[in-house]
Amino acid sequence: MPLLEVVQTRQVSASIRLTDSTATQVDQYAAFISASADDVVEQALAYVFSKDRDFQDFLKTPQAKQASSTLRIRKGPVAETAEASQKRPANVPQSAAQTTTAVADSKA
Repeated sequence: MPLLEVVQTRQVSASIRLTDSTATQVDQYAAFISASADDVVEQALAYVFSKDRDFQDFLKTPQAKQASSTLRIRKGPVAETAEASQKRPANVPQSAAQTTTAVADSKA
């Protein structure tokens, strides 16, 4: 029996808009826990989804299955997108109003 179990997940790249202050806090939290911004967003959303009992009840309804997708999924290989975002300098200027950020969304 193997000592490790490797779980393969399918990841997609999506574009989301955040306020400057939220984007800054995502970067700061990523630095705080020595992780990527993608990991922070992924884990924060997974945490909220798992803790929200009303949302868990909603997922059991037919409405949840009929929800339309509003997330802007990027087309193309995810590996190239991830590599490009890792090579971007940390001091890239951001707009004053909002920032667009790539986020990895794990799907089992």
